[in-house]
Amino acid sequence: MREALGVTLARLGEDNDKLVVITADVGESTRARYFGERFPSRYFNVGISEQDLIGIAAGLALGDYVPVAMAYAMFMMRGWEQIRNSVGRMKLNVKFIATHAGLSDFADGPSHQALEDVALMRSLSGMVVVAPADAWDVERILPKVIEYRGPVYVRIGRDYSPPITMDLDYEFRLGEVYSIVDGDDVAIMGYGPVLFNAIQAAMELRRRGISVGVYNMPTIKPLNEDSVRKIARRIGRVVVVEEHSPRGGLGSAIAELVSGYARVVTLGVNDYGHWGRSEEELLRFYGLDEESIMDTIMKIVNEHI
Repeated sequence: MREALGVTLARLGEDNDKLVVITADVGESTRARYFGERFPSRYFNVGISEQDLIGIAAGLALGDYVPVAMAYAMFMMRGWEQIRNSVGRMKLNVKFIATHAGLSDFADGPSHQALEDVALMRSLSGMVVVAPADAWDVERILPKVIEYRGPVYVRIGRDYSPPITMDLDYEFRLGEVYSIVDGDDVAIMGYGPVLFNAIQAAMELRRRGISVGVYNMPTIKPLNEDSVRKIARRIGRVVVVEEHSPRGGLGSAIAELVSGYARVVTLGVNDYGHWGRSEEELLRFYGLDEESIMDTIMKIVNEHI
């Protein structure tokens, strides 16, 4: 996903001379350097200093630039005070691009795995929170993020990017819910690469006679309340999958909205993360693999949950 991020950001810099990229010494690992190589006068590395990263971005926004602050999702949270007070409270036009989110930094383990970031960003008034499903989603979403006037938090994984939206032909619209698989027995809602496992589970369950719908929700906030309500009322059973704590993320947002008339089960990472040999291995470890999702849905359908 970070390759698509770097290439797309550099392309956007050609048409927008107000676009500025700032990194916290992660230009290579986030692929921000692609922008820097083409536009060195609009590229800044502030070092391992996320609070300064955000403070500088806020200043650039006040100067009518469009600053993109880039850091690992885990360490972006180090600048929480500046995100809240300098950007959020002032409603400044800063774009936070947080990479290596969720379990994607499998080799570095818990200290580098952001599993609470959506909850933090979702709590901020006026903050938009988006999370592309795959590299193709990155290419669709990033131009709209740059066009949007206001603070946006973009959550992106490291490399793992199975083809979820590659063959889908749609234009990203903020807040839109995208149906990937049709189904009427259970609805799966989620974001990010873990949706691939949800799709695989839905296809296998269809062969077993269970109709499961899968919905890509790249806009976590603002939630499209009308669309979510319609789906929840029609189907009545919702499973949310996310590489995030089950507390405070998309699952919580959906439960807050529809729990009065629909059952909501959230499959997330109820921990601080772990080391692994791959992101897929950690998804299995935390019950976010195809088999675990299928097992949860079978229990719901059979009324064991």
